[in-house]
Amino acid sequence: MPAKKAAKITKPKSTRIITASRDLVDDIVAANLILFDHDILDGFGHVSARHDKDPERYVMSSYVAPGIVTRAEIREFTLDSVPVPDRNERHYSERFIHGEIYKARPDVMAVIHSHAPPLIPFGTTGAPLRPMYHMSAMVGLGVPVFEIRRFANDGQMLIRSPQMGHALAGVLADKPMVLMRGHGATIVADSLHLVVYRAIYAALNAKLQLDAMRMGGEVTYLQDDEVALCVETVENTNERAWAMWKKQALGVKR
Repeated sequence: MPAKKAAKITKPKSTRIITASRDLVDDIVAANLILFDHDILDGFGHVSARHDKDPERYVMSSYVAPGIVTRAEIREFTLDSVPVPDRNERHYSERFIHGEIYKARPDVMAVIHSHAPPLIPFGTTGAPLRPMYHMSAMVGLGVPVFEIRRFANDGQMLIRSPQMGHALAGVLADKPMVLMRGHGATIVADSLHLVVYRAIYAALNAKLQLDAMRMGGEVTYLQDDEVALCVETVENTNERAWAMWKKQALGVKR
């Protein structure tokens, strides 16, 4: 008898459609790993970037810890934070932070939400986060505090709805970051590379400020003119740091 032909196996077509550029997807992966390496994100928190071809979308990871994100986990969302396409997957419940900020701030190209420990005391004590040195000058542009009790009275601490995301975006206003009482911080910038820089140096600023305050005596912070000049000049060097951080992050086996 003639041998039976092997049954042809038809693989289902993938429903994952990523229309953002490969470079942007790779940078989102790198940003997650960099922020994990610098203790800005741990098993929680997230980073996103506005879509580089469609400003009405953004890209970020699906429900995965930042330290293990790969290209396979990157997804696209509308500014209403609806996944495109919707594959009935689990996503970060606080993705509304990102969508609502992108709606409110056309200038924002990237958003980080973190629970970096050095920032937490400044959201809970009333002590303002102030610019310690040139690397973190953007702190001097103003750091408002989001008090969720003003918007929700049920013990909720997370931003799990468009309404709460809108409220957070309103408190952020035109500033580069907002502290979230009892929760963490959200940082924004006009590029993904810059927002990573800002998140890292905001946490370092908080550590230095806490140390300086413990020493006693008067702390000398950057003045407004120093803040303005350093934001204009020092932040423009962020690509040098990004290149190093990315190489270090991608060189680690995970």
